[in-house]
Amino acid sequence: MANLVADAQIHGYSIKAEGRVPTAGRNRFFLSFALNTLLISLLLALGTSLQAQTKKAKELYDQSIRLFSERKAADAIPFMEQAVKEDPNFTDAYLKLGQLYEFTRRYDPALAAYRNAVRLQPDNPASGSAYQALSNTLLRLGRYNEAIPFLEKFQTLFAPQSTQAKRIARQLETARFGLEAMQHPQAVDPKPLSSVLQTTPSQYFPVLTADEQTLVFTALKPEGDEDLMTATFNGETWSPPTSLAGSINTPENEGTASLSADGRTIVFTACQGRKGFGSCDLYMSHKTGNDWSSPENLGATINTRYYESQPALSADGRQLYFVSDRPGGKGRRDIWRSDRDTNGEWTEPVNLGEPVNTASNEASPFIHPNGQSLFFASEGHVGLGGYDLFVSDNGPSGWSAPTNLGYPINNSEDQASLFVSANGTRAYYSFEEQKDGVSQKSRLYTFELPESLRERIKPVSYLKGTIADAKTKKPLAATVELIDLKTNQVVSRVQADAQTGQYTAVLPSGGEYALYVSQSGYLFKSLSFDFTQKTKGEGLSMAVPLEPVSTGATANETLNNLFFESGRYDLADKSRTELARLAAFLQANPGVKIEISGHTDDKGDPAANLTLSQKRAQAVVTYLTGAGIDTSRIRAVGYGKTRPLVPNTSDENRQLNRRIEWKVL
Repeated sequence: MANLVADAQIHGYSIKAEGRVPTAGRNRFFLSFALNTLLISLLLALGTSLQAQTKKAKELYDQSIRLFSERKAADAIPFMEQAVKEDPNFTDAYLKLGQLYEFTRRYDPALAAYRNAVRLQPDNPASGSAYQALSNTLLRLGRYNEAIPFLEKFQTLFAPQSTQAKRIARQLETARFGLEAMQHPQAVDPKPLSSVLQTTPSQYFPVLTADEQTLVFTALKPEGDEDLMTATFNGETWSPPTSLAGSINTPENEGTASLSADGRTIVFTACQGRKGFGSCDLYMSHKTGNDWSSPENLGATINTRYYESQPALSADGRQLYFVSDRPGGKGRRDIWRSDRDTNGEWTEPVNLGEPVNTASNEASPFIHPNGQSLFFASEGHVGLGGYDLFVSDNGPSGWSAPTNLGYPINNSEDQASLFVSANGTRAYYSFEEQKDGVSQKSRLYTFELPESLRERIKPVSYLKGTIADAKTKKPLAATVELIDLKTNQVVSRVQADAQTGQYTAVLPSGGEYALYVSQSGYLFKSLSFDFTQKTKGEGLSMAVPLEPVSTGATANETLNNLFFESGRYDLADKSRTELARLAAFLQANPGVKIEISGHTDDKGDPAANLTLSQKRAQAVVTYLTGAGIDTSRIRAVGYGKTRPLVPNTSDENRQLNRRIEWKVL
């Protein structure tokens, strides 16, 4: 899978520079960098002492170098070709001829010329430039099996612990890894996302909401401007893309966006045209209804006088990963992380450290909605050459050793970013179409994630819908919190849209979770999700009506996260989350009195069921009074089987009927 488009800020170009010089492509930048390197080396040759055997060969050589210094590479080649014909032992002429061929993207003749330069002096350290040029070109072309013998020979010309020998050893490691990876390719079949999205010369860096129905990407316009665009998916087709917002896009360039799972918070990079702290800064905007707020700089804690770019926002917007070259890192550009505290402020960023960051550059982090799997690009970890894509998982002992995503997701070129769906089945990326080694345009692609990668990515589900007043139907900007019942820790916290009441909450697999929907002045809603055996992410939709707090209300709310052993009234330890929530509600509403009612199904003796329901309700009251709630404000009532929610005609229905409810008196 060639040419995953790199981030506009990977190599120090601002978005604007990338947009107006070589945006849609990292390949253009790398090609420009490589060609400039060749230009420098060729120009330096003007002052090199040459081992030419004939005056004619020297004159031809000089004429070729002179033409190249005038940017006439094509005209320079025939003179250098004639120079090696005039003197077949002219080592440096072969080297410069190879560089001229490479500069004009004629790779096979370049390799032949480099081989001739090596052949003339295979055991002489002076041939190092030829060995290096030959091996670099072979590695860049992914011809690992051809590169290995040259690198092995090249390595013998230097002391084992020398800097040059270590550099060659790393190239050998790349060649051997690449050869092995190509012999065991991943099963991927990339397909264009949709031609409807191709309204500009190039599109790249796709990010999506958890339900994969809203897409945001960076688009390069004909005039060189980069804007953030958005499109929606109706289950079958994508809508034509439109500008994300006039409040975000400007005549300057905006790019490299990251979305929260609900698509209502965005972080992006800008390097010119906005008041900032350094070369590139991160900005945030929030969506209410259909309107995006004016972007705000994330401030001096996140942005510095150094370089900050390539943001990756967690699903609930509470964590931010990004790339920076600020002091205190492990290498040049590292991945850092900041958490948002309860006051909404970003904490001091922490370097992810080893094993994620290396002495080289890391780029384009993407934190999966599961909050554990970090995808990123790196040129420091062993791969197939240049920037490869890796994944590392965050566990109790820290980040795992990064895993290369394999061939052909990675190849000898540079891969820089990947977005993986919440359910772990699909990946989205950008593909650069090329002609004669030059990037022409970039398009959005998708592919099904191979099974080997699906197995290690913990999928997540999502719950989405609307929250509204149960009586007036007015949308509510309620808070939606997901709590791990085992640890009593908040897994995610999101806010419903104030205008529409819409929300999206990520539901991780592999645990038991309580989900609370709360709004001041309303009874909270508790939902329960047991995903201990769940291995596939599936989306759920649920409208959540909230009952206003009012005396004499008739509505009951079920406490879905209270747990008892069968036939017993002892509250299980994982019930403490629910009990603490109810106690907090009563403390926040000191004038409210409530009834706690116990209910059973129709199995067993009615009298025994009545007693059990009363004792279970009383167990809740006992906890609440122990938490400081006055006994006069709570009463316990057992109804046994007399008030079923649904007919006791199935195990599922009976489970619904076995419950504890509460209501305001």
